[in-house]
Amino acid sequence: MTFTAITSAGEKVGVIVVDMQGDFTTWKNGSLAANGTDQVFVEKVEKATRMLKEKGYPIFATQDWHPVEHVSFYPNHVGKEPFEAIQLKGRTQVLWPPHCVQETENAKILLNQNLFVTIVQKGKDKRYDSYSGFQDDGGNKTDMDRILKKNGIKALIVYGIATDYCVKATAIDAADAGYKVTVVEGLSKGVAPDTTAKAIEEMKAKGISVVKELD
Repeated sequence: MTFTAITSAGEKVGVIVVDMQGDFTTWKNGSLAANGTDQVFVEKVEKATRMLKEKGYPIFATQDWHPVEHVSFYPNHVGKEPFEAIQLKGRTQVLWPPHCVQETENAKILLNQNLFVTIVQKGKDKRYDSYSGFQDDGGNKTDMDRILKKNGIKALIVYGIATDYCVKATAIDAADAGYKVTVVEGLSKGVAPDTTAKAIEEMKAKGISVVKELD
């Protein structure tokens, strides 16, 4: 299955756990919680991540880490409502409720920090949204690719929140960067069913393997 099939190809496999933060979960009454992200789901993700670490897979994480004046926050746009889409300098920007503000309680990653080799923060530039763990909407790169290469990673298992935004963007950018990517649907939750279904098709079209669970 998933990780055994990848490792049989002789490639070093890493894991990226995407944005497992309080503001994206119903468990912590997050301001931008995806459906189904209760305590049971978070514990399931932690258990799976711990299992992968015990098997020797290096685990990496992404963390949304926004300044209060971030461009994606609807209160920073006069007269706008949450979830509106506006045009900014030729790109579409969805306006979100303020979330994962730097140094706030619900910006913390909910899994045990000792599971991770490193945590890559994203969305720190107030001018650009940053769904992907590899780069923001302005094309500014994070340290993710450099860190993965430093660790000899050739293939990736990706999961977390949200399937239709940050998981998708991270997985697609990883595939575009030359990594062999597997997304675990059962360890991910999306914002909405229609955009989640579309995201899964987009990922598959990029050659990304999407599996239900880790066997």
